[in-house]
Amino acid sequence: MSDASTLTQRRNALGQPVGLPVSDTSVRPTPPRTPMVGRFCSVVPMSLEHAGDLYTAFKEDTEDRIWTYLPNGPYRDEVAFRAWVKTAMNADDPLMFSILVDGHAVGHASYLRNAPQAASIEVGFINLSPRLQRTRAATEFQYLMMARAFDELNYRRYEWKCDALNAPSRTAAERLGFTYEGTFRQATHYKGRNRDTAWYSILDREWPALKARFSRWLADDNFDADGRQIRTLTVA
Repeated sequence: MSDASTLTQRRNALGQPVGLPVSDTSVRPTPPRTPMVGRFCSVVPMSLEHAGDLYTAFKEDTEDRIWTYLPNGPYRDEVAFRAWVKTAMNADDPLMFSILVDGHAVGHASYLRNAPQAASIEVGFINLSPRLQRTRAATEFQYLMMARAFDELNYRRYEWKCDALNAPSRTAAERLGFTYEGTFRQATHYKGRNRDTAWYSILDREWPALKARFSRWLADDNFDADGRQIRTLTVA
């Protein structure tokens, strides 16, 4: 039964359709500035110490394709990038984290548009260097951030938003288990151009099954001797 049909079957004393009851309306905690540690990566509060590694890793994308759908960058020198890190690491929203693999920062992500009263939070400002893309760490860091939101902080809704023209981001959202909810036309503009924003979400009631799927996908027996996946995350 779909969410829509469930909602239309619940009515108040006046016969009007109303939403499902919510038993826990408490204000949720804001995400802490503490590490999230997995087997293949660590997600840690962004620090100026990470600037050199991040700059070097991002420069491996010689075409600067990773910056097209971000509001900042690309950076032509490390001084300018370090200045951005210094500002970004002190912000509360977005709350920036660096993704470390073998002790080196190779990407970043954040929690943003945090709404503790609504128990809703977004993951975004994601930038993965070429050496992080398509690795187990690239999936595990997403799992770690979801687990914090749902298991530690008890959020009800976890959002993903991206430029509607960003096909790789939309594919990633669907692979990770997000549900597409619609596109907000002319939602904003950046870098001198319009942005229609595609919205995706995961709900708390969907998390247990998705968490089990992540665990099965990340397991050692899901990879062959050459490190290739045996089952995809979608069907794991």
